[in-house]
Amino acid sequence: MGERLLVADLRSSAPAWALPDRVVAAINAAAPADWRVHVVGALTVSDGDGADRPSDETLSVIGDAEAYVGFGAPPALITAAPRLRWIHSATAGVGSILTPELMSREIMLTNSAGVHARPIAEYVLGGILHFLRGFDVGVRQQMEHRWDREPFVGVGHTAREVSECRVLVVGTGGIGSESARLLSGLGAECTGVRRRPELGAPEGFARVAGPDALDAELPRADVLVLAAPLTGGTRHLITRERLGLLPAGAIVVNIARGALLDEEALLDGLESGKLRGAVLDVFGKEPLPAESPLWRASRVLLTPHVSGVSPRRFWDRELALILENWRRYRSGEPLLNLVDQKAGY
Repeated sequence: MGERLLVADLRSSAPAWALPDRVVAAINAAAPADWRVHVVGALTVSDGDGADRPSDETLSVIGDAEAYVGFGAPPALITAAPRLRWIHSATAGVGSILTPELMSREIMLTNSAGVHARPIAEYVLGGILHFLRGFDVGVRQQMEHRWDREPFVGVGHTAREVSECRVLVVGTGGIGSESARLLSGLGAECTGVRRRPELGAPEGFARVAGPDALDAELPRADVLVLAAPLTGGTRHLITRERLGLLPAGAIVVNIARGALLDEEALLDGLESGKLRGAVLDVFGKEPLPAESPLWRASRVLLTPHVSGVSPRRFWDRELALILENWRRYRSGEPLLNLVDQKAGY
């Protein structure tokens, strides 16, 4: 067998995800004598599931590659890579990667599920606290230069502690489990919804239930956290009817994908006063259009799909995963984070 090639396409155009020289050096140093590494110099997109198309430089070298590491893997890349056997995506989501071009080939796909778990879990906790402690009210009063304790201590006060809350987490993978671990550490009772409840409850969960039990669990949920991948089974999962099952004062958090949630119904629930608040980092259409009523909703805390940003910790975790999986690939061992392409995650 001739020289084997790994293409590393990790130079994000976003400064927060900039590829450190030490990561490049570590990947090159890990290459055995019969492998060559090509680190792409061109910048790429690290947002969402990655770039829509590969750079010209990537296309010029991918034809000889056996392994590819990047942010996603667009169809044009797979078509141009007849020797490709393993793709690792530095993203957690793989919905846009599971194309006919990939699934018609015998290519192993791994993702970075869990790498982003800690920062996203901290985002979830912070967003929940934003509404439990009335920070939204405080921000509005600050903007108005108004001192008013009535919303906090008067009739209709809504302040709660985390330990009073029953949290329903849809999706018990790395992000959902880390969110439950942080929340349960503050006393919340966390229930998980997972596709295979027979696998048991990960750390942080008091119990788990299957998707068929979702409607029965929603009326008990003071907080609903969406942390599941976007698949055929989760698209439009939280409908108007299911939002209606939540108790008064519930908080909804979506750090999964916007397509899981009926945004119009969510707004209706917020404007009616039934729902306490919504924490949204993902949306049905991104970028969120300027005319979206979500921008003006006083009970919405929204951010532009940035809950996983962690400039100083991401590359340590990502590098460790890349190097371990490359070692496993070369030795024929089972890969970490191997995507079930039929299940969609």
